[in-house]
Amino acid sequence: MSELPAQRGGAKALLLTVLGEFVLPAGGTAWTSSLVRAASGLGISERNARQAISRIAERGLLTSHRHGRSVQWSLTDAGTQLLKVGADRIYTFGTSTVVWDGTWIVAHCPISETQRAVRNQLRTKLAFLGFGELSPSLVISPHVERESELRSTLQDLDLLESSVVMRSTTDSTIEDHNLIDRAWDLSKLAASYDAFRDQFVDRSAVGAEQSFRATVELVHDWRRFPFSDPELPTELLPDPWAGADATAVFHDRHAQWSRAAKDWFAASS
Repeated sequence: MSELPAQRGGAKALLLTVLGEFVLPAGGTAWTSSLVRAASGLGISERNARQAISRIAERGLLTSHRHGRSVQWSLTDAGTQLLKVGADRIYTFGTSTVVWDGTWIVAHCPISETQRAVRNQLRTKLAFLGFGELSPSLVISPHVERESELRSTLQDLDLLESSVVMRSTTDSTIEDHNLIDRAWDLSKLAASYDAFRDQFVDRSAVGAEQSFRATVELVHDWRRFPFSDPELPTELLPDPWAGADATAVFHDRHAQWSRAAKDWFAASS
């Protein structure tokens, strides 16, 4: 049995998934009635759906246009950009092999105790870029190609001048794996992948409405992995790696359900 919307992050989070999966590729507009119907298909009440739409608009991601008694919503430039970046990350994640020459990018980013908000911002942004923490001020990543993004992040937070960024190698497979164990909790990540796989591998969807709900829940549950998985090179991962099976399940089920799901959503547009 599927979880209730509140257990998946609430109505707003699910409707953002709907916007990215169905509204963005269809031109970026949708009627209130279409979004309310979609929400109903996910077990969300009309009242909560309308509140969620308003909150998304308050974030500057949607704008409204009245046509008589009906209201049409359009993605703003900010909303379009946000959802495009998310979609690109979601659908390309895990589909290519990470090539690694053994070089780490290392950054020492000292932040005073009085700047906890800045520390939290930095931690979130660097985790998104695939960096792991060796200590509160020392981070590493095998993605040396992301150095410019690292420096831009530090610059945006006014931390670049006080930080040290360098490249390094251990020349030791054992030491490389020790760094992995210290910087990332791969056991926890693998358990999350296993849970995702177990939830969807045997799930079926009969009819267009079931396909719609299954697609939204699939994408919604998958979208956290591109932001929590550092995409480590294969040689640094456990063998077998749970993420490989989960990735295959995601793309297989999405291919099975998405066409019927899009047809169901389009029927109310």
